Amino acid sequence: MSYLQGLGNTLLISLIALMIGAFLGILVAVARFSTGNIKGLKWIKSLCNLYVTVIRGTPVLLQLLIIYNMVFTARDTNEIIVAGICFGINSGAYVAEIVRAGIESIDKGQYEAGRSLGLNGNQTMFTIIMPQAIKNILPALGNEFIVLIKETSVASIIAVTDLSKAAQYIGSRTYDVIPPLMIAAVCYLIMVLGFTKLLRFIERRMDQGDTN
Repeated sequence: MSYLQGLGNTLLISLIALMIGAFLGILVAVARFSTGNIKGLKWIKSLCNLYVTVIRGTPVLLQLLIIYNMVFTARDTNEIIVAGICFGINSGAYVAEIVRAGIESIDKGQYEAGRSLGLNGNQTMFTIIMPQAIKNILPALGNEFIVLIKETSVASIIAVTDLSKAAQYIGSRTYDVIPPLMIAAVCYLIMVLGFTKLLRFIERRMDQGDTN
């Protein structure tokens, strides 16, 4: 039961973090690209740059402890939600950089073509630029999400019974630490391999769409 509880908590934290990270990353990347040259909105780009710099420049363990002890101070705080939000915020900074690189890899003529067709900036971004950018960044995005799944093991520092913590707990009860840790490692490996296979399937489908 401890393994199932730990695996369930790890998957839940990863899912929350994936959704928040993807949303924040795309939002920050688009905001940086769209507001950089607009007078009066440059502060948005500066704010996004500050977010990316601070998150990428500090360890995720410290971010988790700061958020847990300073933001979520209520007694009934759900540690799993806190961990998911923290890892999502952390992942969002890295996803923002990946998406930014993807947007910049698209020829500027594509943006100008969209505007010449009568589309506004947002329509051009989300109907012409982003679909092409996402295809280019999919492998890097997949690597970031794989790293995120493995990083969730840090959540045990705030008393979350994730897969790693469950393995340690079982080892302390049986006085045989290695087998539970090996089982946890195999579980992480299976999750990563499954996620990798899913990404390759999506990449193949996108390639088939381009061919057709």
